[in-house]
Amino acid sequence: MALPALAALRAGLPGTRIAIAAAAAVAPVFEEGTAAAPDELVTIPDRGREATILAAGKFDTALLLTNSFRSAWTARRAGIPERWGFSGNLRGFLLTRAIARPRARLHQAAFYAALVTDLGFVVTESTPHIALREETARRADLVLTKNGVTSPARLVGFAPGAAYGHAKRWPPSRVAQVIVRVSRELGAVCVLVGAAGDRDAGREIESALPSGVRSVNLIGRTDLGQLAGVLARCSAFVSNDSGAMHLAAAVGVPVTALFGPTDERATAPLGDHDVIVRQVFCRPCMLRDCPIDHRCMTRITADDVFNAVSARLAAGPE
Repeated sequence: MALPALAALRAGLPGTRIAIAAAAAVAPVFEEGTAAAPDELVTIPDRGREATILAAGKFDTALLLTNSFRSAWTARRAGIPERWGFSGNLRGFLLTRAIARPRARLHQAAFYAALVTDLGFVVTESTPHIALREETARRADLVLTKNGVTSPARLVGFAPGAAYGHAKRWPPSRVAQVIVRVSRELGAVCVLVGAAGDRDAGREIESALPSGVRSVNLIGRTDLGQLAGVLARCSAFVSNDSGAMHLAAAVGVPVTALFGPTDERATAPLGDHDVIVRQVFCRPCMLRDCPIDHRCMTRITADDVFNAVSARLAAGPE
């Protein structure tokens, strides 16, 4: 979601050395082709060493997309002379260019774009795009082939987990129902993806699948680059509100996104995608676990999701 803002920075400072500092979990995204095109990628393995690593870069300016007090304090500790960012969370005194936060409710990408716009840059793209390197595509093909998926197969991806909490997860039994129909009625191979913490959901889905259903479980078995490559091979993708959802959208896959406790107005996938919500009185609550009956997610039916996937496959290439 930060890519459009970073692309504006890159375009506005063509002669400037730009480094992107990113947590190790997401840094590989910037090794692929993006309009942000950093000159250097600084990987932050943990927060304890962040200030030391940034100080070693001898940077003149830090653009802080994150809106936390900690990030501004870290940039100051790193000795970076110019520190630009939003002035919220009591951190204005730590910034050399403090921009007032937007009052309106914005999508997260628009929130980032507002910051760089107020700093004088021009944001020209509204949706992020990631062009994968040949090496990334090759590594993804290898992991698919190793799991019995050959090139002509039509793939539909599923991300049944969500790092934020269980409340964001559509019931695994419903995911299994959609996989059965996608396999039998649409003839596609279904691929489960996610982080190691999503393995329980993956096992629950697999245990609910009857024999003969074509599915591959890659949950916890890909790094971020391989995941991006696998997603790019998919003709459609089903996901809760998650990082995999945004990654799939950025590599050009039509996404069916399921939103419950979180706010789709702030974090929906950018571009032409299907966002399914059920407007109940308590959403968006932003809770990690539902204290009542999880109605925001359980009222999304398997038919709702299957119909969206089916329409996307019908509209796309074989």
